[in-house]
Amino acid sequence: MKRYAIYGAGSLGTVLGAYITKNGGKIDLINRNKAHVEALKKNGAKITGTVEMTVPVEAITPDEMTGKYDVILLLTKQLLNKEVVTFLKDYLADDGVIVTLQNGLPEPAIAEIVDEDRTMGCVVEWGAALVAPGVCELTSSVDSLSFHMGKMNGITDEKFNEVKALLERMCPVHEETNLIGARWSKLLINATFSGLGTVVGGVFGDVSENKAARKVAIRCMKECIDVGHAAGAEFAPVQGKNITALFYYKGAFKRAIATMLIPIAMKKHRNIEPSMLQDLKKNKPCEIDAINGVVCEWGKKCGVKTPINDKIVEIVKKCESGELTPNANNIKLFDELL
Repeated sequence: MKRYAIYGAGSLGTVLGAYITKNGGKIDLINRNKAHVEALKKNGAKITGTVEMTVPVEAITPDEMTGKYDVILLLTKQLLNKEVVTFLKDYLADDGVIVTLQNGLPEPAIAEIVDEDRTMGCVVEWGAALVAPGVCELTSSVDSLSFHMGKMNGITDEKFNEVKALLERMCPVHEETNLIGARWSKLLINATFSGLGTVVGGVFGDVSENKAARKVAIRCMKECIDVGHAAGAEFAPVQGKNITALFYYKGAFKRAIATMLIPIAMKKHRNIEPSMLQDLKKNKPCEIDAINGVVCEWGKKCGVKTPINDKIVEIVKKCESGELTPNANNIKLFDELL
């Protein structure tokens, strides 16, 4: 019998595991948070928000893992990827794969540890929050849930379709031939709305529906697109929308039109709370270096200036250190860059 696992079953992983289990799949939800695992074992996965359901699930801590898995869906933070993926390698079947559902551009580093023919990437087009042990809130509209999945060299069609069928127990999975382009598109969304959402201490809607924040957001988007293009990426559509056509600009008129489109484009995801903000609230280090920091890093490599993303990284790191707190007034810190 095939064995499947979600490693790092926090907010997104718990929702995904609940859907897979509810719709006939069998999968282990693995998390280091013992209180969360115990609640899942005792009460099942309770999902609130845009859906309401409680699903009995299989939940364990890493020290309870045994045997080998055919598919491991990876949902931990990238900060510890080297350590985590090295650990998971011993629990991966000979023809098994690690499917990273993380933010940023994680596939190359994972492939260095487990090889390309055991590495797949998946872009998550929805959001969730862990509100209590065993309880998660789905924050995206049910009709907007989707995955965009691609593979690295050596992944067979059979293995790809196996993973696709597993994820389809939750929502549609779009085969992504342009995996790097899909990653850059998701990075643009995360850098803009997770980055600025963390800066202002709010949800995506607090960025998309605030006039001052939108002025910063559209410039953040342009930086991401300029850097991605300089790095050789062709941005993939996001849920059927060509984001470069919608949001890229060269003059003030197109910038004004693109800025007006932001709240419409983000309407179904307005209630997503950035995972970085969730981490800050728990006094945990966040993934700013793997999101906006990646844009800054590639900008330096490609000779593209990224003042907005640089400032987002600076502000979030000051929030991590306690020098600043995430709040709406932080948007004024960008005034000199506009």
